[in-house]
Amino acid sequence: MADYRFVTLWRLAAPIEGVHEALREPCRWPDWWPGLCRVEALPRGEGRRYRFLWRSRLGYRLRFEARVTRAEAPRLIEAEVRGDLEGLGRWTLDEAQGITRVRYLWRVRTTPRWMNLAAPLVRPLFVWSHHAMMTAGAEGLARHLGARLLAAGRV
Repeated sequence: MADYRFVTLWRLAAPIEGVHEALREPCRWPDWWPGLCRVEALPRGEGRRYRFLWRSRLGYRLRFEARVTRAEAPRLIEAEVRGDLEGLGRWTLDEAQGITRVRYLWRVRTTPRWMNLAAPLVRPLFVWSHHAMMTAGAEGLARHLGARLLAAGRV
């Protein structure tokens, strides 16, 4: 399996409560996040669970389930993922002077055989695709909130 660790930072001129509310409702993300084809809420077990279908900028699709393992409104949402990607996603939010800083940690490994075989050659493309998707998410969230996006990038 190929391992990836990404840290993305967004800064939005919006109250933390509004940003958190948007992020805690994944079933609504396809309305504003380009590349996210579908999110389905699954029956609750231990934590909220969702099934995601993403279409990357490179055209391949990723399917995985996420289970929320930790939530501390409005500052933290953490989930474990299983499927084409396995690992952890963590949203951390803080606010100062009306600016909400969103930090996203995505620590995953790929499970599809083709991705693992291709990783040594195309890893830079997979990384580019991830960052492009995250930038599109930041722009979409800003539009959704009617807020100004001040920064979107990797750390």
